[in-house]
Amino acid sequence: MDIPTEILIDGHSLTLEAVEEVARAAPGRHRLSLDAAAARRMRASRATIERLIRSGEPVYGMTTGFGRLAEVVIAPEDRRALQHNLIRSHASGVGGPLARECVRAIMLLRANALARGHSGCRTTLVERVLEMLDRGIHPVIPEFGSVGASGDLAPLAHVALSLLGEGQAETGGEQRPMDDILGDIGLAPIELGPKEGLALINGTQASSALGVLALLAAERALDAAEASGAMSVEALLGTPEAFRPEIQAARPHPGQAASAARLRALIAGSEIRESHRVGDPRVQDAYSLRCIPQVHGAARSALGYARGILEVEINSATDNPLVFPEAEEHSGESREILSGGNFHAQIVAQALDLLAIAVADVASMCERRIERLINPDLSLGLPAFLARRPGLESGLMVVQVLVADLLSEMRVLAHPASVDSVPTSASQEDHVSMGLAAARKARRAVACLERVLAAELLCAAQGIDYRRPLRSSSGVEEVHALVRTRVATLAGDRPLTADLDALADLVGSGAIAAITRSAGGGP
Repeated sequence: MDIPTEILIDGHSLTLEAVEEVARAAPGRHRLSLDAAAARRMRASRATIERLIRSGEPVYGMTTGFGRLAEVVIAPEDRRALQHNLIRSHASGVGGPLARECVRAIMLLRANALARGHSGCRTTLVERVLEMLDRGIHPVIPEFGSVGASGDLAPLAHVALSLLGEGQAETGGEQRPMDDILGDIGLAPIELGPKEGLALINGTQASSALGVLALLAAERALDAAEASGAMSVEALLGTPEAFRPEIQAARPHPGQAASAARLRALIAGSEIRESHRVGDPRVQDAYSLRCIPQVHGAARSALGYARGILEVEINSATDNPLVFPEAEEHSGESREILSGGNFHAQIVAQALDLLAIAVADVASMCERRIERLINPDLSLGLPAFLARRPGLESGLMVVQVLVADLLSEMRVLAHPASVDSVPTSASQEDHVSMGLAAARKARRAVACLERVLAAELLCAAQGIDYRRPLRSSSGVEEVHALVRTRVATLAGDRPLTADLDALADLVGSGAIAAITRSAGGGP
């Protein structure tokens, strides 16, 4: 049996890749523990909260109500009920449940945010969330219910509700009441103290969790797009001259240069290329072949921006108010408890809107290459629709049709959610980010791109088959061979759904991206 990998949660050093790894892992694959230094910070901030409560000083969300009700003073005997009522009232999401990997990512990010030590909650809360992850206990979180400020309230409240022993959770593939699950494993529900309910639900972790998963899938898809693009260039007898380094150096965007370098590496040494180097009357290729570095490079820049935002966000304290136990006095005013707006997910929402725009544009260029591959007026000798017997057979005709449908979906998803603010909470929260909406559509857009790439791989591999006995480059041949392990050459009409699903899964797995990266030529 494999020894579980230990991951220390400290609020500062979590990586995007670790989030995805934990999100996708089977229970017990990792041993998640709260870092000792983080635990000390948490205890110090909790001590500050308890001291302030004893002092009788009014503190938002601890001795007062929330949002518009912040002026309402809460009696000491009602403060526990205040926190529990907050969780119960806000655990009101609707829609289908988020995927298990999304729930696991949300739980991990919330634990990491609390571990920074600015939230004023006990270590018990983080330790319970990590134990649930280790045991494979996943609260049911409906997909709708957050506007991305004051954080992802409803999704995070469904996580917090499970700590109270309430609500539903999935474990072992079965959905059950949380109190039954806790009883089976001998754990008692947690009773929340002052500030703890607020600390659990005030933050951007649902938007960020879905964003992390979308981004990493998009990065794999973009690398796969360079492999499918290179294969299409070869099948269409295109030239790699437009990918030469001199051209990229004259317009030195790093993403463009990286994309061109990878395309050069993927096509290097091709017999197909050499077969038409001399005597070809064409001066240059269509944009969908010639401008791959420019379009993919723009997407690389967009994804790089989103990565930078998410790397900061997943290691940030995003609730309110924040606790600073070691703060100095300034002008006689205590700075230990500060109200602010770190729960506002605008920066995450905008980054994920940009991601959705970028992947839609990559898909749009893929569709144009598919059209060239199946259109006998554009494909330089390939049979119509890549069919063996055009007319009697439709070949891959429908592939471009379904990609057109996917593109329409992606263009709708490219509409920015981050400009759709709707004031909430009696206009106390009068500008919101719609971060979760941006994250949901980014994730869906990437899934659409994976299917578009599956379609291009299907068509380009068939085009390469028609160029035999000539061989392509080692990189393209490796991608072609991998495609053929999942999908047979089209020797006659057949339903293509299973083929496209298999290739979309292949793109999502990162196997094609790995070939692109190993070919060299880019970061």
